[in-house]
Amino acid sequence: MIFLELFLTFLKIGAFTFGGGYAMLPLIQEEVLAKGWASEEAIINFIAVSESTPGPFAINMATYIGAEMGGLFGSFCATLGVVLPSFVIILIVAKCYDKFKESKVVRGCMSGLKPAVVGLIGAAILSVAVTVLIPSGFSLAIFSQISLYVSLAILAIGLVLAFKKVHPIIIICISAVLGIASGYILN
Repeated sequence: MIFLELFLTFLKIGAFTFGGGYAMLPLIQEEVLAKGWASEEAIINFIAVSESTPGPFAINMATYIGAEMGGLFGSFCATLGVVLPSFVIILIVAKCYDKFKESKVVRGCMSGLKPAVVGLIGAAILSVAVTVLIPSGFSLAIFSQISLYVSLAILAIGLVLAFKKVHPIIIICISAVLGIASGYILN
């Protein structure tokens, strides 16, 4: 039964989110937490791992959660579920695009989806930021914890490097080294 539940859950996630993996993140979090398949901390940790592994973010998430819940076949079911809607939609769009690309409805739909995707990505960023920067909830005591300042420093370094067009792999490696070093120093 878990296999069907994994497939249907990730089919829904794949069918109702537009804009890629980051836009899917709020729905993945909501569904996975509601079903008790992973803790919020586990999801955040896998986001970090997913960013540094090859492949699309949403597929990595589906595969991981599927494997945790149902082994190899579970990962297959979850991955198929998240990929199938996009696959079917792109086949239909490719077949019909030339016919409808000048349609006011299609253009209106696309212009409406763009800000929604930005909003979903922004919500995912805020959710991850809150979990990473203030995991115990907000209080004034958070400002006395060195881990907050280390996290903010790594974020600032990553942003500066990204704006300077440093290759993302280098940024990921630098962030990992800084995180490991701070872990050894702080503990």
